[in-house]
Amino acid sequence: MKLHITNGHLIDPANGIDAQKDIYIADKTIAGVGIVPPGFKADKTIDASGLMVIPGLVDLSARLREPGYEYKATLESEMQAAMQGGVTSLVCPPDTDPVLDEPALVEMLKHRAKTLNQAHVYPLGALTMGLKGESLTEMAELTEAGCVGFSQADAPIFDTTVLLRAMQYAKTFDYAVWLRPQDPYLGRSGIAHSGPIASRLGLSGVPVMAETIALNTIFELVRSSGVRVHLCRISSAAGLDLVRAAKKEGLPVTCDVGAHYIHLTDIDIGFFDSNARVTPPFRSQRDRDAIRLALSDGTIDAICSDHTPVDDDEKLLPFGEASPGATGLELLLSLTLKWVEECTDRSAHAYSKAIAKVTVDAARVAGLDAGRLSVGSAADICLYDPNTRWKVEAKVLASQGKHTPFLGYELSGQVRATIIGGDLVYSAGM
Repeated sequence: MKLHITNGHLIDPANGIDAQKDIYIADKTIAGVGIVPPGFKADKTIDASGLMVIPGLVDLSARLREPGYEYKATLESEMQAAMQGGVTSLVCPPDTDPVLDEPALVEMLKHRAKTLNQAHVYPLGALTMGLKGESLTEMAELTEAGCVGFSQADAPIFDTTVLLRAMQYAKTFDYAVWLRPQDPYLGRSGIAHSGPIASRLGLSGVPVMAETIALNTIFELVRSSGVRVHLCRISSAAGLDLVRAAKKEGLPVTCDVGAHYIHLTDIDIGFFDSNARVTPPFRSQRDRDAIRLALSDGTIDAICSDHTPVDDDEKLLPFGEASPGATGLELLLSLTLKWVEECTDRSAHAYSKAIAKVTVDAARVAGLDAGRLSVGSAADICLYDPNTRWKVEAKVLASQGKHTPFLGYELSGQVRATIIGGDLVYSAGM
Protein backbone atom coordinates (compact mmCIF):
# COMPACT_ATOMS: atom_id res chain seq x y z
CA MET A 1 0.00 0.00 0.00
CA LYS A 2 1.17 3.51 -0.84
CA LEU A 3 0.60 6.08 1.91
CA HIS A 4 0.80 9.84 1.82
CA ILE A 5 1.13 11.64 5.17
CA THR A 6 0.27 15.27 4.61
CA ASN A 7 0.17 18.52 6.64
CA GLY A 8 2.16 17.09 9.57
CA HIS A 9 5.10 18.73 11.34
CA LEU A 10 8.06 16.41 10.81
CA ILE A 11 10.77 16.02 13.45
CA ASP A 12 13.62 13.79 12.32
CA PRO A 13 16.73 14.41 14.45
CA ALA A 14 18.85 12.03 12.35
CA ASN A 15 18.42 14.26 9.29
CA GLY A 16 18.11 17.58 11.09
CA ILE A 17 14.50 18.13 9.99
CA ASP A 18 12.09 20.18 12.12
CA ALA A 19 9.51 21.54 9.70
CA GLN A 20 6.22 20.82 7.99
CA LYS A 21 6.87 18.24 5.29
CA ASP A 22 4.88 15.47 3.63
CA ILE A 23 6.03 11.85 3.67
CA TYR A 24 5.44 9.36 0.87
CA ILE A 25 5.52 5.62 1.59
CA ALA A 26 5.76 2.77 -0.91
CA ASP A 27 6.92 -0.87 -0.69
CA LYS A 28 7.24 -0.66 3.10
CA THR A 29 9.87 2.08 2.87
CA ILE A 30 9.95 5.86 2.79
CA ALA A 31 9.86 6.84 -0.87
CA GLY A 32 10.02 10.59 -0.40
CA VAL A 33 10.24 13.35 2.20
CA GLY A 34 8.92 16.74 1.11
CA ILE A 35 9.19 15.83 -2.58
CA VAL A 36 6.69 13.65 -4.43
CA PRO A 37 8.43 10.58 -5.93
CA PRO A 38 8.01 10.23 -9.71
CA GLY A 39 4.79 8.43 -10.60
CA PHE A 40 3.64 8.21 -6.96
CA LYS A 41 -0.11 7.75 -6.47
CA ALA A 42 -1.33 7.21 -2.92
CA ASP A 43 -3.74 4.42 -2.00
CA LYS A 44 -4.45 6.22 1.27
CA THR A 45 -3.83 9.77 2.45
CA ILE A 46 -3.42 10.54 6.15
CA ASP A 47 -4.15 14.13 7.12
CA ALA A 48 -1.73 14.91 9.96
CA SER A 49 -2.85 18.51 10.48
CA GLY A 50 -1.91 19.60 14.01
CA LEU A 51 0.16 16.46 14.57
CA MET A 52 3.87 15.80 14.98
CA VAL A 53 5.34 13.15 12.69
CA ILE A 54 8.43 11.43 14.11
CA PRO A 55 10.36 8.18 13.59
CA GLY A 56 8.90 5.20 15.39
CA LEU A 57 10.27 5.00 18.92
CA VAL A 58 13.12 2.60 19.74
CA ASP A 59 12.85 1.17 23.27
CA LEU A 60 16.03 -0.29 24.76
CA SER A 61 14.34 -2.25 27.54
CA ALA A 62 10.90 -3.83 27.27
CA ARG A 63 10.12 -7.08 29.04
CA LEU A 64 7.50 -8.83 26.93
CA ARG A 65 7.17 -11.65 29.51
CA GLU A 66 7.24 -14.43 26.92
CA PRO A 67 8.19 -17.17 27.24
CA GLY A 68 7.31 -18.24 30.77
CA TYR A 69 5.50 -15.32 32.38
CA GLU A 70 2.32 -15.15 30.33
CA TYR A 71 0.29 -14.62 33.50
CA LYS A 72 1.98 -11.21 33.78
CA ALA A 73 1.73 -10.29 30.09
CA THR A 74 1.58 -11.81 26.63
CA LEU A 75 3.33 -10.92 23.42
CA GLU A 76 -0.03 -9.84 21.97
CA SER A 77 -0.86 -7.48 24.83
CA GLU A 78 2.58 -5.88 24.98
CA MET A 79 2.80 -5.49 21.21
CA GLN A 80 -0.53 -3.68 21.32
CA ALA A 81 0.87 -1.47 24.08
CA ALA A 82 3.92 -0.73 21.94
CA MET A 83 1.78 0.32 18.98
CA GLN A 84 -0.41 2.46 21.24
CA GLY A 85 2.76 4.13 22.52
CA GLY A 86 4.29 4.72 19.09
CA VAL A 87 7.09 2.22 19.78
CA THR A 88 8.11 0.35 16.64
CA SER A 89 11.36 -1.35 17.76
CA LEU A 90 11.87 -3.17 21.07
CA VAL A 91 14.98 -4.58 22.71
CA CYS A 92 13.99 -7.25 25.22
CA PRO A 93 16.15 -8.55 28.12
CA PRO A 94 16.93 -12.27 28.37
CA ASP A 95 15.37 -12.94 31.80
CA THR A 96 12.44 -14.99 30.51
CA ASP A 97 11.61 -18.55 31.58
CA PRO A 98 13.45 -20.34 30.12
CA VAL A 99 16.25 -17.80 29.84
CA LEU A 100 17.26 -16.71 26.32
CA ASP A 101 20.50 -18.70 26.36
CA GLU A 102 19.77 -21.07 23.45
CA PRO A 103 19.41 -20.13 19.75
CA ALA A 104 16.12 -22.05 19.43
CA LEU A 105 14.51 -19.92 22.14
CA VAL A 106 15.60 -16.71 20.44
CA GLU A 107 14.33 -17.94 17.07
CA MET A 108 11.00 -18.90 18.63
CA LEU A 109 10.55 -15.46 20.19
CA LYS A 110 11.41 -13.68 16.95
CA HIS A 111 9.09 -15.96 14.98
CA ARG A 112 6.22 -15.31 17.40
CA ALA A 113 6.80 -11.58 17.13
CA LYS A 114 7.01 -11.70 13.33
CA THR A 115 3.72 -13.60 12.99
CA LEU A 116 1.99 -10.78 14.87
CA ASN A 117 3.27 -8.38 12.18
CA GLN A 118 3.65 -5.55 14.66
CA ALA A 119 6.70 -4.03 16.38
CA HIS A 120 10.19 -5.26 15.56
CA VAL A 121 11.63 -7.34 18.41
CA TYR A 122 15.37 -7.51 19.07
CA PRO A 123 16.31 -9.92 21.87
CA LEU A 124 19.36 -9.66 24.10
CA GLY A 125 21.00 -13.03 24.63
CA ALA A 126 22.00 -14.22 28.07
CA LEU A 127 25.65 -13.53 28.88
CA THR A 128 25.90 -16.71 30.97
CA MET A 129 23.92 -19.95 30.88
CA GLY A 130 20.70 -19.59 32.83
CA LEU A 131 21.93 -16.14 33.96
CA LYS A 132 23.72 -18.02 36.74
CA GLY A 133 27.00 -16.17 36.24
CA GLU A 134 29.05 -19.33 35.81
CA SER A 135 29.52 -20.59 32.24
CA LEU A 136 29.38 -18.44 29.10
CA THR A 137 26.75 -18.84 26.42
CA GLU A 138 27.52 -19.51 22.76
CA MET A 139 27.38 -15.85 21.75
CA ALA A 140 28.14 -16.50 18.08
CA GLU A 141 25.19 -18.89 17.72
CA LEU A 142 22.88 -16.53 19.62
CA THR A 143 23.90 -13.66 17.36
CA GLU A 144 23.09 -15.73 14.28
CA ALA A 145 19.68 -16.43 15.84
CA GLY A 146 19.01 -12.69 16.10
CA CYS A 147 20.46 -11.32 19.36
CA VAL A 148 21.74 -7.73 19.23
CA GLY A 149 23.81 -7.92 22.41
CA PHE A 150 24.35 -9.88 25.62
CA SER A 151 23.09 -9.17 29.10
CA GLN A 152 22.64 -10.52 32.59
CA ALA A 153 19.43 -8.48 33.02
CA ASP A 154 19.29 -7.97 36.82
CA ALA A 155 21.14 -11.18 37.67
CA PRO A 156 24.63 -10.67 39.17
CA ILE A 157 27.91 -12.27 38.19
CA PHE A 158 29.66 -12.93 41.49
CA ASP A 159 32.94 -14.08 39.93
CA THR A 160 34.70 -11.15 38.28
CA THR A 161 36.86 -13.56 36.28
CA VAL A 162 33.73 -14.87 34.55
CA LEU A 163 32.69 -11.32 33.64
CA LEU A 164 36.17 -10.57 32.27
CA ARG A 165 36.13 -13.73 30.14
CA ALA A 166 32.67 -12.85 28.85
CA MET A 167 33.92 -9.40 27.86
CA GLN A 168 36.98 -10.85 26.15
CA TYR A 169 34.80 -13.30 24.20
CA ALA A 170 32.42 -10.50 23.20
CA LYS A 171 35.30 -8.25 22.14
CA THR A 172 36.69 -10.96 19.85
CA PHE A 173 33.52 -10.82 17.75
CA ASP A 174 32.72 -7.15 18.42
CA TYR A 175 29.56 -7.95 20.36
CA ALA A 176 28.12 -5.45 22.84
CA VAL A 177 27.70 -6.34 26.52
CA TRP A 178 24.74 -4.76 28.32
CA LEU A 179 25.13 -4.49 32.10
CA ARG A 180 23.11 -2.96 34.91
CA PRO A 181 25.71 -1.79 37.42
CA GLN A 182 24.93 -2.97 40.92
CA ASP A 183 27.27 -4.65 43.36
CA PRO A 184 25.89 -8.16 44.04
CA TYR A 185 26.29 -7.83 47.80
CA LEU A 186 25.71 -4.20 48.76
CA GLY A 187 22.02 -3.55 49.11
CA ARG A 188 21.01 -6.93 47.68
CA SER A 189 18.11 -7.10 50.14
CA GLY A 190 17.34 -3.39 49.84
CA ILE A 191 14.08 -2.10 48.44
CA ALA A 192 14.49 1.70 48.59
CA HIS A 193 17.19 4.31 48.17
CA SER A 194 19.41 4.53 51.26
CA GLY A 195 18.60 7.86 52.82
CA PRO A 196 16.30 9.72 55.21
CA ILE A 197 13.11 8.60 53.45
CA ALA A 198 13.95 4.90 53.70
CA SER A 199 14.98 5.32 57.34
CA ARG A 200 11.78 7.15 58.19
CA LEU A 201 9.67 4.47 56.49
CA GLY A 202 11.65 1.63 58.00
CA LEU A 203 12.68 0.25 54.59
CA SER A 204 15.99 -1.48 53.89
CA GLY A 205 18.21 0.60 51.63
CA VAL A 206 20.21 0.28 48.43
CA PRO A 207 23.19 2.65 48.72
CA VAL A 208 24.51 4.66 45.79
CA MET A 209 27.89 2.97 46.26
CA ALA A 210 26.27 -0.29 45.09
CA GLU A 211 26.14 1.40 41.68
CA THR A 212 29.46 3.24 41.80
CA ILE A 213 31.50 0.22 42.96
CA ALA A 214 30.02 -1.84 40.13
CA LEU A 215 30.77 0.93 37.63
CA ASN A 216 34.40 1.16 38.71
CA THR A 217 34.75 -2.61 38.29
CA ILE A 218 33.13 -2.53 34.85
CA PHE A 219 35.36 0.31 33.67
CA GLU A 220 38.51 -1.51 34.80
CA LEU A 221 37.39 -4.58 32.85
CA VAL A 222 36.59 -2.44 29.81
CA ARG A 223 40.09 -0.97 29.93
CA SER A 224 41.49 -4.50 29.95
CA SER A 225 39.22 -6.05 27.32
CA GLY A 226 38.29 -3.12 25.08
CA VAL A 227 34.72 -4.43 24.77
CA ARG A 228 31.76 -2.17 24.02
CA VAL A 229 29.55 -1.90 27.10
CA HIS A 230 26.10 -0.42 27.40
CA LEU A 231 25.16 0.57 30.96
CA CYS A 232 21.50 0.05 31.72
CA ARG A 233 19.45 2.25 34.03
CA ILE A 234 22.01 4.53 35.66
CA SER A 235 20.25 6.00 38.68
CA SER A 236 22.61 8.25 40.66
CA ALA A 237 24.54 11.51 40.37
CA ALA A 238 27.75 9.80 41.49
CA GLY A 239 27.26 7.07 38.91
CA LEU A 240 26.76 9.63 36.15
CA ASP A 241 29.94 11.44 37.18
CA LEU A 242 31.82 8.17 36.66
CA VAL A 243 30.18 7.58 33.28
CA ARG A 244 31.00 11.13 32.21
CA ALA A 245 34.65 10.63 33.17
CA ALA A 246 34.79 7.25 31.39
CA LYS A 247 33.46 8.79 28.18
CA LYS A 248 35.94 11.65 28.45
CA GLU A 249 38.69 9.04 28.81
CA GLY A 250 37.49 7.46 25.56
CA LEU A 251 36.15 4.18 26.92
CA PRO A 252 33.60 2.54 24.54
CA VAL A 253 30.61 2.93 26.86
CA THR A 254 27.05 4.16 26.45
CA CYS A 255 24.24 4.39 28.98
CA ASP A 256 20.50 4.81 29.29
CA VAL A 257 17.97 5.84 31.91
CA GLY A 258 14.40 4.68 32.53
CA ALA A 259 11.86 7.38 31.67
CA HIS A 260 10.32 7.32 35.14
CA TYR A 261 13.66 8.15 36.80
CA ILE A 262 13.67 11.51 35.01
CA HIS A 263 10.68 12.61 37.05
CA LEU A 264 10.35 10.70 40.32
CA THR A 265 12.37 10.48 43.53
CA ASP A 266 12.26 8.41 46.70
CA ILE A 267 9.74 10.90 48.08
CA ASP A 268 7.24 9.49 45.57
CA ILE A 269 7.07 6.25 47.53
CA GLY A 270 4.54 8.24 49.56
CA PHE A 271 2.64 6.05 51.97
CA PHE A 272 4.26 2.82 50.77
CA ASP A 273 2.88 2.99 47.22
CA SER A 274 3.92 -0.35 45.71
CA ASN A 275 3.55 1.14 42.21
CA ALA A 276 6.74 3.05 43.05
CA ARG A 277 8.64 -0.18 43.83
CA VAL A 278 11.17 -0.37 40.99
CA THR A 279 14.72 -1.58 40.36
CA PRO A 280 16.98 0.31 40.81
CA PRO A 281 15.03 2.34 43.38
CA PHE A 282 14.04 5.95 42.87
CA ARG A 283 16.80 8.03 44.40
CA SER A 284 17.06 11.54 45.83
CA GLN A 285 16.08 14.81 44.18
CA ARG A 286 19.79 15.54 43.67
CA ASP A 287 20.13 12.33 41.71
CA ARG A 288 17.00 13.10 39.67
CA ASP A 289 18.36 16.54 38.82
CA ALA A 290 21.70 14.99 37.82
CA ILE A 291 19.86 12.64 35.45
CA ARG A 292 18.19 15.60 33.76
CA LEU A 293 21.52 17.39 33.41
CA ALA A 294 23.16 14.25 31.99
CA LEU A 295 20.42 13.99 29.39
CA SER A 296 21.02 17.58 28.35
CA ASP A 297 24.80 17.31 28.11
CA GLY A 298 24.79 13.96 26.31
CA THR A 299 26.22 11.80 29.10
CA ILE A 300 23.04 9.71 28.92
CA ASP A 301 22.66 8.38 25.39
CA ALA A 302 19.05 7.18 25.44
CA ILE A 303 15.79 7.03 27.36
CA CYS A 304 14.00 3.68 27.65
CA SER A 305 10.66 2.65 29.09
CA ASP A 306 12.13 -0.07 31.36
CA HIS A 307 8.78 -1.74 30.71
CA THR A 308 8.26 -4.45 33.33
CA PRO A 309 4.60 -5.51 33.58
CA VAL A 310 3.60 -7.00 36.93
CA ASP A 311 0.25 -8.63 37.71
CA ASP A 312 -2.06 -7.69 40.60
CA ASP A 313 -1.14 -10.71 42.71
CA GLU A 314 2.50 -9.60 42.83
CA LYS A 315 1.93 -5.83 43.01
CA LEU A 316 -1.02 -5.31 45.34
CA LEU A 317 1.03 -6.22 48.39
CA PRO A 318 2.86 -4.34 51.14
CA PHE A 319 5.70 -2.31 49.65
CA GLY A 320 8.48 -4.63 50.80
CA GLU A 321 6.73 -7.73 49.46
CA ALA A 322 5.59 -6.33 46.10
CA SER A 323 7.47 -7.28 42.95
CA PRO A 324 9.48 -4.41 41.44
CA GLY A 325 8.48 -3.13 38.04
CA ALA A 326 6.16 -0.78 36.19
CA THR A 327 4.49 -0.64 32.81
CA GLY A 328 6.08 1.94 30.54
CA LEU A 329 5.67 1.32 26.80
CA GLU A 330 2.68 3.62 26.48
CA LEU A 331 4.32 6.30 28.65
CA LEU A 332 7.73 6.52 26.99
CA LEU A 333 6.89 9.32 24.56
CA SER A 334 4.81 11.35 27.00
CA LEU A 335 7.37 11.14 29.80
CA THR A 336 10.11 12.21 27.38
CA LEU A 337 8.02 15.21 26.32
CA LYS A 338 7.27 16.01 29.97
CA TRP A 339 11.02 16.32 30.57
CA VAL A 340 11.30 18.92 27.79
CA GLU A 341 8.27 20.81 29.07
CA GLU A 342 9.86 21.09 32.51
CA CYS A 343 13.32 22.18 31.31
CA THR A 344 14.04 25.74 32.41
CA ASP A 345 16.68 26.31 29.71
CA ARG A 346 14.62 25.01 26.80
CA SER A 347 16.33 25.72 23.47
CA ALA A 348 14.75 26.04 20.04
CA HIS A 349 15.75 22.46 19.26
CA ALA A 350 14.93 20.93 22.66
CA TYR A 351 12.12 18.76 21.33
CA SER A 352 14.30 17.43 18.53
CA LYS A 353 17.05 16.53 21.00
CA ALA A 354 14.52 14.78 23.23
CA ILE A 355 13.00 12.82 20.35
CA ALA A 356 16.52 11.71 19.40
CA LYS A 357 16.91 10.03 22.82
CA VAL A 358 14.06 7.64 22.00
CA THR A 359 14.71 7.24 18.28
CA VAL A 360 18.04 7.56 16.46
CA ASP A 361 20.25 7.70 19.57
CA ALA A 362 18.60 4.61 21.04
CA ALA A 363 18.92 2.83 17.68
CA ARG A 364 22.61 3.71 17.54
CA VAL A 365 23.19 2.17 20.98
CA ALA A 366 21.58 -1.10 19.89
CA GLY A 367 23.20 -1.09 16.46
CA LEU A 368 19.85 -0.92 14.68
CA ASP A 369 19.00 0.65 11.33
CA ALA A 370 16.02 2.48 12.78
CA GLY A 371 14.94 5.77 14.30
CA ARG A 372 15.22 7.85 11.13
CA LEU A 373 12.95 9.01 8.29
CA SER A 374 15.45 8.87 5.45
CA VAL A 375 14.42 7.99 1.92
CA GLY A 376 14.86 4.24 1.59
CA SER A 377 14.51 3.59 5.33
CA ALA A 378 11.83 1.31 6.73
CA ALA A 379 8.56 3.21 7.10
CA ASP A 380 8.30 3.03 10.90
CA ILE A 381 6.53 6.21 11.96
CA CYS A 382 4.68 7.68 14.95
CA LEU A 383 2.12 10.49 14.72
CA TYR A 384 1.19 12.23 17.95
CA ASP A 385 -0.88 15.19 19.07
CA PRO A 386 1.30 17.57 21.12
CA ASN A 387 -1.64 19.57 22.42
CA THR A 388 -4.05 16.88 23.63
CA ARG A 389 -3.47 15.70 27.18
CA TRP A 390 -4.41 12.21 28.30
CA LYS A 391 -4.91 10.77 31.76
CA VAL A 392 -2.93 7.69 32.77
CA GLU A 393 -5.54 5.17 33.92
CA ALA A 394 -5.49 1.39 34.03
CA LYS A 395 -8.47 1.22 31.67
CA VAL A 396 -6.67 3.09 28.87
CA LEU A 397 -3.48 1.03 29.03
CA ALA A 398 -3.25 -1.79 26.50
CA SER A 399 -0.47 -3.52 28.42
CA GLN A 400 -1.54 -6.41 30.60
CA GLY A 401 0.48 -4.74 33.35
CA LYS A 402 -1.57 -1.85 34.70
CA HIS A 403 0.77 -0.70 37.45
CA THR A 404 2.76 2.51 37.14
CA PRO A 405 3.61 5.29 39.60
CA PHE A 406 2.10 7.72 37.08
CA LEU A 407 -1.50 6.53 37.50
CA GLY A 408 -3.68 9.63 37.69
CA TYR A 409 -1.15 11.89 35.93
CA GLU A 410 -2.19 13.98 32.93
CA LEU A 411 0.42 13.87 30.19
CA SER A 412 0.78 15.46 26.75
CA GLY A 413 1.74 13.66 23.56
CA GLN A 414 -1.20 11.41 22.71
CA VAL A 415 -0.24 8.94 19.97
CA ARG A 416 -2.76 9.11 17.14
CA ALA A 417 -1.23 6.65 14.68
CA THR A 418 1.61 4.17 14.38
CA ILE A 419 2.96 2.89 11.08
CA ILE A 420 5.26 -0.16 10.98
CA GLY A 421 6.80 -1.33 7.72
CA GLY A 422 4.43 0.91 5.78
CA ASP A 423 1.32 -0.57 7.43
CA LEU A 424 -1.02 1.53 9.55
CA VAL A 425 -1.09 -0.77 12.60
CA TYR A 426 -2.66 1.64 15.08
CA SER A 427 -5.02 4.53 14.56
CA ALA A 428 -6.97 6.62 17.08
CA GLY A 429 -9.47 8.93 15.46
CA MET A 430 -7.53 9.36 12.22
